[in-house]
Amino acid sequence: MKLRILGCSGGIGSDAQTTAMLLDEDVLIDAGTGVGNLNLDELIKIDHVFVTHAHLDHVACIPFLIDTVGSLRTRPITVHAIQATLTTLQSHLFNWQLWPDFARIPTPSSPYLQYQPLALGDVIDLEGRKIIPLPANHVVPAVGYQLDSGRASLIFTGDTTSNPALWSIANQIENLKYLIIESAFCNQKRDIAVRSKHLCPSLLAEELEKFERDAEIFISHLKPGEADVTMAEIQHCIAKFNPRRLENNQLFEF
Repeated sequence: MKLRILGCSGGIGSDAQTTAMLLDEDVLIDAGTGVGNLNLDELIKIDHVFVTHAHLDHVACIPFLIDTVGSLRTRPITVHAIQATLTTLQSHLFNWQLWPDFARIPTPSSPYLQYQPLALGDVIDLEGRKIIPLPANHVVPAVGYQLDSGRASLIFTGDTTSNPALWSIANQIENLKYLIIESAFCNQKRDIAVRSKHLCPSLLAEELEKFERDAEIFISHLKPGEADVTMAEIQHCIAKFNPRRLENNQLFEF
C-alpha cells in the first residue's frame, strides 16, 4: 500500500491544504482541499472516499470531485463513513441548496455518488487492503482509520482529543509502523483545544503516555500561523518519540 499526503494542515494559504490522503490510486482518506492537488486523470481513478467526520476541512472537495468526474466514470464514487456523518452530508451538503444531490444525478438508479455506512469493528477489505474504523473523540461523531496491508499498518487518528479507546486498540496492532496524529493548537491555546476536542502538545504528551508500540509518529492538522511554535513544543514534550511534521506529498509505503 502507498499513502500519499495531499493535504495535512489545519488551514489554507502559503501552500497549506486541509486533510486529504490518497491510498494507492483509487481511495481517498478524507477529502479536504488537498484533493485539488490531483490532476484530472488521477481524480477519475478515485472509487472510494473514507471520511473521518463531516467538518468542511475534511469533506470540502467531495462535491467538486463528483461534479468534475461523475460524468467521466462508469460507476459511482462510494463515500464510506459512520451513519451520523453520512446523515450530515446528505442533510447539509448534498441537499439541493448548498450542492446538488449527486446520489440522484443523473438518475436515482444510476447516480454519480453512493453512500456506504460503516461502524467501529468493521473491516473493509478492498482487494486485500484492509481499512478499519477506529474510535475518535471529537465535537461531532468521528472516527480514525487503520490501514493494513498485511505486512504493516498505519493509523490515522483523524481529529480527536483524549481518547483511551484508541490506545487500547492501537497497542494490540502488532504490525503498526506509522501513527499520524493531530495537534491542532499550541499550548497557549490548550483551553480552546479542550473545548473543541482537539489536541495541543501537552495533551498529546499525555495521550502518548498510553501508547506502547514502537511506531514512527507524524503530526498533522497544524495551524499555518503557529505550526513552527506547535512543533517546537511537541518536540520538547515528547522528544523520546522523535515526532515529525507531516508534509504535503509525503509518501508512506507499507
